[in-house]
Amino acid sequence: MELQIEDVAFGGKGVGRFNGKAVFVPFTIEGERVSARIVREKKQFAEAELEEVLDASAHRVEPPCPYYGRCGGCSYQHISYEHQLEVKAKQVQQALRRIAHLENPPMQAMIPSPKPYEYRNRITVHADAGVIGYFRRDAHRLINVEQCPIAAPAVNQALAELRRRRPRDGHYSLRAHAGPRVFAQTNDEVAEALAQLVADLLPHGCEFLIDAYCGAGFFTKRLLERFHHLIGIEWDRFAIAAAEESATPKETYLAGDVDVELERVLARGAPASTAIIVDPPAVGLSANVRTALLGHPVDTLIYVSCNPATLARDLSALQQQFKIESVTPLDMFPQTAEIECVAQLRNAAL
Repeated sequence: MELQIEDVAFGGKGVGRFNGKAVFVPFTIEGERVSARIVREKKQFAEAELEEVLDASAHRVEPPCPYYGRCGGCSYQHISYEHQLEVKAKQVQQALRRIAHLENPPMQAMIPSPKPYEYRNRITVHADAGVIGYFRRDAHRLINVEQCPIAAPAVNQALAELRRRRPRDGHYSLRAHAGPRVFAQTNDEVAEALAQLVADLLPHGCEFLIDAYCGAGFFTKRLLERFHHLIGIEWDRFAIAAAEESATPKETYLAGDVDVELERVLARGAPASTAIIVDPPAVGLSANVRTALLGHPVDTLIYVSCNPATLARDLSALQQQFKIESVTPLDMFPQTAEIECVAQLRNAAL
């Protein structure tokens, strides 16, 4: 069928309509006219594969990766980087309007990645029967990858060394940096921009910081000079151990379920000038964490998210006690459909 692509949905697929039903087509751009073939049909929507671009967008570019379209990692290499930023910012805005019910979301300008390629400081590849690489798109089969264009040069060097060793079957994490194997952001330059943004959004004068889902102290360590006391909460005991290695007397780290530990800390009574950072996984905040935040509303809440949909869901609930001051998207993962966001909330009663 021929389709006019009207939008690009979160996840990276273009959206057209046929007989009133939404049809999702990967590797397309809004404004394009394409030929597509239906591969899955549901009651409310259909999924299709791109057959041919009949009228191409001015934003279409030639992907530099020879595996693009077959590899399951990237979704946007066919779109110019400047337009990728526009697409992602629009997706965040749409989620805030549709899910958080914000008519005029307080959107800030997207923070781009200085490196659209060669930015990933780590990758995970898989080896099976001599094939080393990533899983194919929409299939649990490996594609043999000799070099990954979005990986840093040091990571690609590690990949080449791994391939020369002819490893046994399994999973291999390749890193540009040495250090403890705990969660860390994959884009060094944007991670630093993220840390600076969070620091700028925290008001001066706050005395007490709670960093929930703190990892090895990515934010806590950078904010030591700003607070009298800092508490980090994280379920990963290895990350907590890494944070405690360099802890000062001002820092306290709690290894445990964030649902439980955050409620305990807040129930003890937080000072009036308290700030909280939450940086949950893609599933967002649990109902218990939302209840704890609403039951003990602090002065400032900074929400770091890697999923605009769950961020919008949680902001919808948090508006009972907080005013959403700003939402800033960051392009932590160029060429992919992933989006990082930071929301700044203030206690609505203050």
